[in-house]
Amino acid sequence: MRSISKLIATTAFSVGFAGMASAADLLVLAEDVPAGLNYDGAAIAIPTTQTGVDNLMEPLIYYKSAGTNDEGVGIFNFNEFEGRLAESWSFDESTLTWTFNLRRGVKGCDGATFNADDVIYTWARAKSVSGAAPIGWFLSNVASFANFTPAVFGDSPEAMEAKKLGDEVKKIDDYTVTIRQEVNNKLFLPVLTIFGLHIFDKEIMEANATDDDPWSHRYTNNVNVPSFSPYCLQSWEKDKSFIVVANPDYYRGAAAIDRIIYRKVPQSSQRLSTLRVGQAGLVEHLTPKEFNSLRGRDGITVAGVIGNDNLFVHMNFSTPPFDNIKVRQAVAFAIPYDEIIKNGYFGAATKWMGQIPSGYPGYSESKIQYTHDVEKARALLAEAGYPNGEGLDKFASSFELAYVAEKESTLGPIAIMIRSALAEVGISVTLNPLPQTQYGDRQLVKKDLPFALNDQEKPIGVDAGYATQLFFVSSDKGGLNNMVNFSSDTMDDLFAWAKAEGDNEVRDKLLGLIQDILQRNVTWLPLVEWKTQWAFTDKLKGVTWHPDNSLRWYDLSLD
Repeated sequence: MRSISKLIATTAFSVGFAGMASAADLLVLAEDVPAGLNYDGAAIAIPTTQTGVDNLMEPLIYYKSAGTNDEGVGIFNFNEFEGRLAESWSFDESTLTWTFNLRRGVKGCDGATFNADDVIYTWARAKSVSGAAPIGWFLSNVASFANFTPAVFGDSPEAMEAKKLGDEVKKIDDYTVTIRQEVNNKLFLPVLTIFGLHIFDKEIMEANATDDDPWSHRYTNNVNVPSFSPYCLQSWEKDKSFIVVANPDYYRGAAAIDRIIYRKVPQSSQRLSTLRVGQAGLVEHLTPKEFNSLRGRDGITVAGVIGNDNLFVHMNFSTPPFDNIKVRQAVAFAIPYDEIIKNGYFGAATKWMGQIPSGYPGYSESKIQYTHDVEKARALLAEAGYPNGEGLDKFASSFELAYVAEKESTLGPIAIMIRSALAEVGISVTLNPLPQTQYGDRQLVKKDLPFALNDQEKPIGVDAGYATQLFFVSSDKGGLNNMVNFSSDTMDDLFAWAKAEGDNEVRDKLLGLIQDILQRNVTWLPLVEWKTQWAFTDKLKGVTWHPDNSLRWYDLSLD
């Protein structure tokens, strides 16, 4: 069998809109391509970066298939798991220790062989918290891995010692590892499915390490990410294209499609027209109106799922005047929710009634709801000390509504609706579209965006507790992407209780109390939940929804 390096070397690199190179190629168009491949880097907040990582890396376990929905999209049973790099596993409740029996004979790109050393390396890197966004550490903390605590942060001698991996993740032999928990936490298996704990190829990672970058962050940010996946990277031009070829040695069998060309086409209208004339096989992230225009067209399928996509307004608690709850509530009552659903999503959305995806275990529809009520918004603004918006001019920079520039076709019209509605109550807003990489860095790393419109945040762990820790727990208590700098001792204490609670009924009640606290404080301002959709040639089969909303190209085949 040909080696992957020879396969890459002998495959043409250039593919344009004249068509796909062969019947075994698939051209996929999106608003961007991966900005990095480092899941502990700032670029991981970008959905297309997540797609790149998902398709070049492999998990220990994953969810079991649950067939398809009524539109033919593959779905999963989120309560059942199957082995991937791990063949089987068991749990000893008396010692809170999981034992994983690893799969033998697994080969990655260039013939790299998988074993326990790769697993140990992956968790040692996670515990080093050396990346700009410590996703691997966060997921391990969410799942209550022993010793994955906030003690790792900082440069003190104690923190440097805490960063070292001990026997909490231990190699027993070349194909057996154990993982020890602090408490029996139900999120343990779900977090192992998430890209931030996919397994690195230790050998190649270490070969690309340097003295000042011992965990190869620069390599994964800019060159490649080595793992044991169905596809291997052929070429990558940032802001242009990302091309992968099938790994012929993949342990589940070679992918049905030999090569995927993932190309950046910023304008959704151009992505649509390229699909319509048959020069692309699949397009992502069209506007709802554009998806509707393709329904019923010969040779094209539009399909989707109500998953976890949502739209919310982000108001930063660290930036006046958003540190005033009445200002946040005034904005909440000024928003034209029905107009956004009708004219922004053309009916392919519903009002979001909480701050957790409504289909998730532990979701609770909040008792506190915000509706479009101009008079109430004006009254709250006056109570905040800004009648008719007087005095808000000194916070002009706070009212620059940021959103991802590459999503202008979808978010631009909604941002204009919000600007007009807030002007009606006396709040002057300017629009601030930002390049996706800059938006992601300011949201995930700097956490300094004052006012933002966001449609790309989704909790990939399918559980209200996971979402709570990801977005709302204080940073010093284990929160990761608390982009609005919200902090509440009461909520943190309730979450700590819920995280270790073994009784699901009690846990759900605690999570419900937390969701009411979040809604009352307008921690996020939830607007709508919207339908995840794709448009593709009707020759393409296997489109499947995953909780991170990234397609797995291995699922796909062409008739």
